[in-house]
Amino acid sequence: MAKLIALTLLGMGLALFRNHQSSYHLNDIVAVGPEHFYGTNDHYFLDPYLQSWEMYLGLAWSYVVYYSPSEVRVVAEGFDFANGINISPDGKYVYIAELLAHKIHVYEKHANWTLTPLKSLDFNTLVDNISVDPETGDLWVGCHPNGMKIFFYDSENPPASEVLRIQNILTEEPKVTQVYAENGTVLQGSTVASVYKGKLLIGTVFHKALYCEL
Repeated sequence: MAKLIALTLLGMGLALFRNHQSSYHLNDIVAVGPEHFYGTNDHYFLDPYLQSWEMYLGLAWSYVVYYSPSEVRVVAEGFDFANGINISPDGKYVYIAELLAHKIHVYEKHANWTLTPLKSLDFNTLVDNISVDPETGDLWVGCHPNGMKIFFYDSENPPASEVLRIQNILTEEPKVTQVYAENGTVLQGSTVASVYKGKLLIGTVFHKALYCEL
């Protein structure tokens, strides 16, 4: 039954894409030139009803596009909610957060703008947006320890917050450190974290921001 629904949704999605081929459900972008960027599309479908079925069935159909003034093309696909995206300081590697799969993927970027998968890291939390320290290359990731609390918000039981720091991600043994964790009484739904000169700023989906001294 699920396969039949998926095939039906695929046909409807292709029709929608043909009718709206210049439209994308962009979640995040990273600039790679004055008029060039990579962007994550967190859903395959544009229609909210079909998006809900896409998530319910766990269809890993979201993707990453490369944009330039002359073309838009898919450069990576097969994600279960492609979310945050960023690039290494040397411009050689692209990092993609796959929210619902609890993964961060590392892709090698080539001169023709194509991307080749290099490695993936698994986490016990939903990884959202990725910030990259321009000096160290460390990844700072805003995370959701319990995704259901984000998608179904309850003020009496608010979503928690978490920030991870990933060092040496290109090595065989990256170091992952939980820098911040809180149950939602102070900060709800952390989505992004960025550092600058020993200061940490944490942003949220719908709550306030938090400034920290490291």
